Amino acid sequence: MGDFFQNGIITTLHDFGTENLESMENRLADILKRRDIALILPIIPRDLMSPAFNGIVAEIAQVPYISEVVLSLGQTDCFDDFVEARRRLRPLKQPHAVVWSSGPGIKKLFDELAEHYLDVGPDGKGRGVWTGIGYVLSNRKLWVITVHDCDIRNYTRKMLARLCYPCAVRGMDFMFTKAYYMRVTDRIYGRVTRLFVTPLIRAFQKTGGEHEFLSFLHSFRYPLSGEISMTRSLAHVMRMPGDWGLEIGTLSEVYRCSSLMRVCQVDIADRYEHKHQVLIPGDPKTGLLKMAVDIAKALLQTLASQGFVFPTFFFKTLQASYLQMAREAIDQYAADALLNGLPYDRHSEAKAIENFSEAIALAADHFQTDPTDLPRIPAWNRVMAAIPDFMERLSETVIHENRKADLVIIAERHREGSSRFKPDVMAPGHHEHEPGTT
Repeated sequence: MGDFFQNGIITTLHDFGTENLESMENRLADILKRRDIALILPIIPRDLMSPAFNGIVAEIAQVPYISEVVLSLGQTDCFDDFVEARRRLRPLKQPHAVVWSSGPGIKKLFDELAEHYLDVGPDGKGRGVWTGIGYVLSNRKLWVITVHDCDIRNYTRKMLARLCYPCAVRGMDFMFTKAYYMRVTDRIYGRVTRLFVTPLIRAFQKTGGEHEFLSFLHSFRYPLSGEISMTRSLAHVMRMPGDWGLEIGTLSEVYRCSSLMRVCQVDIADRYEHKHQVLIPGDPKTGLLKMAVDIAKALLQTLASQGFVFPTFFFKTLQASYLQMAREAIDQYAADALLNGLPYDRHSEAKAIENFSEAIALAADHFQTDPTDLPRIPAWNRVMAAIPDFMERLSETVIHENRKADLVIIAERHREGSSRFKPDVMAPGHHEHEPGTT
């Protein structure tokens, strides 16, 4: 059963089960007269062919209030992958585009940024989301920007409606919304949140004392959620993290740039199921261990920027405190699983926190070596100050590449002898896209 409890220092928007989807979508569709909504979907090639992504596209195709869908494709320089991404969006009725964030056209723009000492970081989710945001911002009609992952196996339109609502509907006027949900199916998932992030935040509070930023993070029920919504004004000034610290780093930017009263979290689903990362012991460059290292670095460097002082032996104390908090969390989740008739592997959970403890040590070593080395992509207002026409040229590049992909798809259809095929009328350039915004 749900609750209505408000805890922490941000607003929690619950699902009481009293509002129907049709009513929400009608309200959002009416908002299009004033605030257009864009949806960004970060993706990598291996997820393009997944049943989860096909299901997401089929659901989005029925949504009446999204003004534009932007698929941000990264981690590939293969043109065939780009064409396939374009092909996979054909069921959509809304205007849509594929932003090839690792493609040759956008790479040239990244090289130009580097010449102005603006580093966009390595090819990853953070850079992909940042590039998609830049393309959306080039159209000044788009006011609300929503982002969610592409591996959600039980995706429904209701998730999207609840995620868009707080930033889009007048009378709420939030600048930033983050989704939360229950990660439980055949067992309790969400190990990095349950066994690392939450115990680590509590350990910071116990070791270093109360700090508003820690209270802010601790207010989120699922701080690693990839589902967010924001206003374009916030998107202009946020510095997007470029590594696995993306979600925590994004929250740190929200804390820096907005009032706490304009930040909320929203319940979007009874259950949420997507692919699970693998924890490889002893390998801090892949999987959950790398994620934990990057998250810990983001926390340390953000706290340092907030004036948090790390005295001698702080990190050893933090590590010991974390282990105690994490062991207590294992006891709590074991009891929760037992009451609900779910299996619970104490041994694997204990092994996980031992590895996460090592991640804290690795992050601390990195932080002490260079406390300012936090990979942050510059805010879009900084980019526009350095290169005023950058967004316009980004938009032109995206439009050109999508048209090129459409020509390949048309040629394929003609070779197959399909007289029923028609060009995608929702391709970029077939709808009004206004480059250049401030």
